[in-house]
Amino acid sequence: MSAEPDYRTPEEKRQAHAASNPDLAESLDPKAWNCTQEAGTEQAFTGIYWEEKRSGTYRCIVCGAALFDSGAKFDSGCGWPSFTEPVANDPKTDSVVDARVDSSHGMVRTETTCSSCGAHLGHLFPDGPGPTGDRFCINSACITLEER
Repeated sequence: MSAEPDYRTPEEKRQAHAASNPDLAESLDPKAWNCTQEAGTEQAFTGIYWEEKRSGTYRCIVCGAALFDSGAKFDSGCGWPSFTEPVANDPKTDSVVDARVDSSHGMVRTETTCSSCGAHLGHLFPDGPGPTGDRFCINSACITLEER
């Protein structure tokens, strides 16, 4: 049986997570803090995972939630790690990755955040390969690879 959906905004989730983890700012490097907590973006082709080929699970750097499997990773040529879909939904939540409209910087995009802690991850675009047609474009600074 599923738990009640969490209707908090990513900002509310980030605040709650930070309040229960007072050392969060010290545990993240400045780029990870900027990307996850301030919705920043790392420069293309600079993150540690954009060319990564090892097998494993990509987890949220903030809370450790499983987000993407290496089997869903593909080379989109955009300079950031790209995935066709998140890992299977956690039965306790609606999804492991939340999405919402982002109209910052004079563009309209779909922002992706960790459904557990609200960390900004990157953006979702409808130009990926099959079977989903989605491209989850994720900052390397927001994830960590747990190798298999």
